[in-house]
Amino acid sequence: MTTKYHHSGLWIEKLSSGTYRVGLSEKGQDDLGEVMFAEISAQEGSMSKGDAILNVEGAKAVTELTLPFDMDVSAVHKEVEDEPEMLNAEAKDSNWLLEGTGLTSEEFDGLEDKPFSEA
Repeated sequence: MTTKYHHSGLWIEKLSSGTYRVGLSEKGQDDLGEVMFAEISAQEGSMSKGDAILNVEGAKAVTELTLPFDMDVSAVHKEVEDEPEMLNAEAKDSNWLLEGTGLTSEEFDGLEDKPFSEA
């Protein structure tokens, strides 16, 4: 599995056969601080670049994260609404938001190989 990063604070992991998982990266966690409230606005089906996927309240910020590309969403991690602390975890099995297909190889390859950091 290969993981790439988007400047908005998301990680994107290529799982298998064209399926991708999207979650909150270290940069996203740092930008927000400890997450206290999360509402997943992503839904299964076709979503477009710029669609809201997560409304979140953290110790440092209240923000809305949006999808950085078009995607056909097949799974949404709704459990983070009941347990928002999952988004503070380092483990990708905990802090993922959605899974889906439709991301092109060019879009995936255009993402960053290393996490963004506070510079």
